[in-house]
Amino acid sequence: MLHRLEFLDLQAFILVAEQGSFHEAAQRLHLSQPALSRRIQKLEELLEVELLERTTRRTRLTPIGTDFLPRARRMIEEYESSILGIRELATHQKGTVTIACIPTAAFYFLPSVIRGFSEAWPGIRIRILDVSAKEGLERVISGEADFGINMFSAQSPEVSFTPLLKDPFVLALRSDHPLVDKPRIEWSDLEQVRLITVSRDSGNRILLDNTLSAEGIRLNSFYEVQHLSTSLGLVESGLGVAILPRMTMPGADHDTLCARELPKPRIQRTIGLVRSNSHSISSTAQLFIDMLLERWGNAECT
Repeated sequence: MLHRLEFLDLQAFILVAEQGSFHEAAQRLHLSQPALSRRIQKLEELLEVELLERTTRRTRLTPIGTDFLPRARRMIEEYESSILGIRELATHQKGTVTIACIPTAAFYFLPSVIRGFSEAWPGIRIRILDVSAKEGLERVISGEADFGINMFSAQSPEVSFTPLLKDPFVLALRSDHPLVDKPRIEWSDLEQVRLITVSRDSGNRILLDNTLSAEGIRLNSFYEVQHLSTSLGLVESGLGVAILPRMTMPGADHDTLCARELPKPRIQRTIGLVRSNSHSISSTAQLFIDMLLERWGNAECT
């Protein structure tokens, strides 16, 4: 069956899945829609499964299609890598490193490492999947990502975790908030203020709730958002305060926002490197990991 699997059929399936539209995918591939439909149909007949659900408005992946998508991407990447040539790969002149990274860590950890890595190996492409902790873990386990940067709490027996940095939680508030001038913040100071939190299924929220609950501390969680960046926006607008990882805060020179240290119990998350226990790391990805570990090691966010 494998010898009948065509590169263009896989490419067509990936584009339709990513675009959610036969029309847009056909334009990208410079094919007519009937020709694109025939390629998808041929792929589905070869695999003897239905990969896509077609409606009048959108095209969605079936559960099997969702599972097959990262496999198809890997097949394309492996094909492209083989075309680039064994010599280029062996000498790291060409290749791709895919990293599944929680958004708050993407701009903290990666820019300096990417800059140094690109100077050393300019032909290697970097693909960053800035996704949630749960999704990032899934991308590493499935093999879509070479490795991930994630929270320690988002772990699985299918991966190994190497700590990189301890990131303490801080109180985020406007620089004109009354609590800014207090010499020391106490939990009792926060009982009457409106707290802006992220959703309950967030790894950061679970860590915060579990720590406070164990100490019998109850706060006024008034607003709930999906993303840490949104909570910072509401804090900046003067709607309340937020308890966030220090990594999410802007620099000390920000005009409006500032951070204050929280009282005990100390709340912190550990950010680290996540690798699959079942997928081997490519030599190219290992080069990036080595540079990442050399740059960061096990530090504390300041």
